[in-house]
Amino acid sequence: MRQNRLLYRSTIGIVGGGQLGRMMATAAKHMGYRVVVLDPTPDCPTAQVSDQQIVADYADMNAIKQLAEKSDVVTYEFENVDLASANYLQEKGLLPQGSELLRITQDRENEKQVMLEKGLPISTFSIVSDRTQLEDALQKIGTPSVLKTCTGGYDGKGQMKLDTKADIEQAADFIAKNGRCILEQWVTFDKEISVVFTRSIHGEVSIFPVAENQHKHHILHKTIAPARISNTVRNKAVEAAQVVAESIDVVGTFAVEMFVSGDDIFINEMAPRPHNSGHYTIEACNVSQFEQHIRAICGLPLAPVLFHGAAIMINLLGEDVEPFMKRIEDLEGAHIHMYGKQENKPKRKMGHITFVANQLAELDKIIEKINEV
Repeated sequence: MRQNRLLYRSTIGIVGGGQLGRMMATAAKHMGYRVVVLDPTPDCPTAQVSDQQIVADYADMNAIKQLAEKSDVVTYEFENVDLASANYLQEKGLLPQGSELLRITQDRENEKQVMLEKGLPISTFSIVSDRTQLEDALQKIGTPSVLKTCTGGYDGKGQMKLDTKADIEQAADFIAKNGRCILEQWVTFDKEISVVFTRSIHGEVSIFPVAENQHKHHILHKTIAPARISNTVRNKAVEAAQVVAESIDVVGTFAVEMFVSGDDIFINEMAPRPHNSGHYTIEACNVSQFEQHIRAICGLPLAPVLFHGAAIMINLLGEDVEPFMKRIEDLEGAHIHMYGKQENKPKRKMGHITFVANQLAELDKIIEKINEV
């Protein structure tokens, strides 16, 4: 899709009402756009900062048509959007990101095949649908390895590790329960990084500083920018992201997660929308991943990215909120983002905090205090 610029007072439709949609909407409202969100939960996080909400399931075609009628352009905040809905919006000329990005990224088999075809660095993998295919794949890949559902998994859900072939019974049960899966060679890595970038409808690419990610219980806990990596690794990561951007015709903000092993990188996953590891850009850059996304889908020029020099972003899960709030006076300088979710639940992302400085060394003491919370 190639469109004319949509300026302020135009209406942006968002499919999905979580925190990513909320931050998209906030950026859009600052720029003078109106926002309508489609989400099945009344008063969802995005609706709280939008002009209107359509309360319906994402696959409800009548609701999708209603969203199309109200919007000048439509975007999404997560990749598991119903493809029929996405195709409809694309046919109406309302979805500049297109449905192909969704088809690729919502299925790990499609995602890996694209990366393989483009010569991108990935671990060895096989698609398995039953025990026989699993046994054959293990002969090639060996252990340790990781078994993942091809669709639907996130934050460590929908996967299991095989440490030895003795785990084959549990793995066979996993496949029987979940259907088609992907078996990947286990990558021993030094750290995980992510490259968040934005590509305009005209092909212009803007890349944010490469960030380093640390997880707890398979959920992103902390993002450190810039990533503490060599220039060799940084260059490889940026080059890989540029290949992704051009080869699959990305529009909007996009994220590529990678493992670092020595001076090598292995792409793990991709996300066709703003990403948790890019939240630091709100305070640490002159333009956030969300504003760049709005600029891209509305046909505006992207802003050159300027970086303050250092940032640390910490996710606040349900169990973290109360301890953090009790010690907030000890963490001066924290930029607080709460997502407006109605109920605190363990392991649920309720908000995040960001600290900004000119150099990472200036944040060392803050890191120590964070680790005590």
